[in-house]
Amino acid sequence: MTDILELLKSRRSVPARMMTGPGPTPAEMDTLLTIATRVPDHGKLTPWRFVIFEGEARVAAGAIIERLHVAKNPDADAERRAQERERLTRAPTVIAVVSTAAPHPKIPEWEQQLSAGAVCTLLMVAAGGMGFAVNWLTEWYSYDPEFRAAIGLAEHERIAGFMHLGHAAEKPADRPRPALADLVTRWSA
Repeated sequence: MTDILELLKSRRSVPARMMTGPGPTPAEMDTLLTIATRVPDHGKLTPWRFVIFEGEARVAAGAIIERLHVAKNPDADAERRAQERERLTRAPTVIAVVSTAAPHPKIPEWEQQLSAGAVCTLLMVAAGGMGFAVNWLTEWYSYDPEFRAAIGLAEHERIAGFMHLGHAAEKPADRPRPALADLVTRWSA
C-alpha cells in the first residue's frame, strides 16, 4: 500500500485550538497551494482563489470578527468577545478557500462549488502529507456579507472553508467512523 493511502486511512482533523507553530514557510505554502489547485475543474474556470492570514493579519481579521459579533450581540461579555477576536489566531496560518463560482453557459455553478470543496480536501491531504495539522472550518463569519467584503471578497464569492494549519500540540483521538454497510447501496436493474 502506498504512503498516500496510509495517510488517507489515518487522516484526522486537529482542532485549531490544539495547534502550535510554525506554519508553512513561503516555499511550503507554494507547494500546498500548487497541489490544492490540481482538482477537477470543468471548463478550466479556476472557480476558486485563496486569502492567506498569517502573523498580524490574523489579529486584524479577528478584530473585524469581534466588531461584527458585538454589533449583532451587544450584550456579549468579555470572554465571548475574546473568543471571537481570537478565531483566526488559534493556528499559525489560516487559508480561506474562496469559491468564485458564477453563472456560466456550460458549467453549472454547483460543479464550480464542488471544485472549491475539492481544493479544500486536497489542501488538507497535502498539508497532512507535509506533516502539518489541519482543520477545515467555516463558522458564522464565513457567511457574513460584511466580513466577506472586509477581507476583499466580491459579492458573489463565498468562503468554502478556512483551512487552519500548524502542528499538533498533541495527537487527537480518532472518532467513530460510519459503517460502510450503512452508506452503500448497490444499484441493479
